[in-house]
Amino acid sequence: MTAKRLWLPDVLRGAALVNMLAYHALYDWVYVFGHTGGWYDIWSPGCHIWQQYICWSFILLSGFSFPLARRPLKNGLVVAGCAVVLTVVTVGFMPSESIWFGVLHLNAAAVLLTCLVRPWLQKCPAGLGLAVCAALFALTNQIPEGYLGFETLRLCALPGTWYATNLFWLGLPDLTRFASADYFPLVPWLFLFWCGYFLAGIWHPKRGPAPAPLRPLAAVGRHTLLVYMLHQPVIYGVLWFWHATR
Repeated sequence: MTAKRLWLPDVLRGAALVNMLAYHALYDWVYVFGHTGGWYDIWSPGCHIWQQYICWSFILLSGFSFPLARRPLKNGLVVAGCAVVLTVVTVGFMPSESIWFGVLHLNAAAVLLTCLVRPWLQKCPAGLGLAVCAALFALTNQIPEGYLGFETLRLCALPGTWYATNLFWLGLPDLTRFASADYFPLVPWLFLFWCGYFLAGIWHPKRGPAPAPLRPLAAVGRHTLLVYMLHQPVIYGVLWFWHATR
């Protein structure tokens, strides 16, 4: 199987997973178990860039992998089921860390929506599609915060009435009554997923086994969903055990 895979996306996905493990381990240490964070502050520019690298990597690579998948509809349904489990577990056992529409929910919705509109996407030249989706992602990046623009660049504020119905899954949350520990709505992130989709029509990395030094990362990257579902319970369990036995 490894001889047929694209090893570079696996390595990039593995690197993103390792970064995610480190980021979430520090998050639990500081914000769940109440330790001093030192340099680790999720509101600092450095941590924000780190977190954005992780999520951008996952979403782009997920979109890139969509045209290569043999059963994308089945994959989307499996991820949707995992997303439901994640919401039920966090709401039931860690309500302060409830996840209502996180990256797993986004991934499932993006895959299922792309299955639906794929005939139209296939008619668009890959380069044009990539450019348009990148522009839309940049323009709508801060819609969940109430304005058009990218990061701190605010182009214009959006009407408050758009957010009154709390369409958080779409990207129009009522922030006075909605909170999610992990939040990736369809707008703007679907456009980044589609950037990955169109990138697959332009970038064609080589197939085959990864170079020996990179094979551990490639192996991790081949099991993204399993690692994602297990990493927080494992990290939390290890930290809880360490505190309980001190």
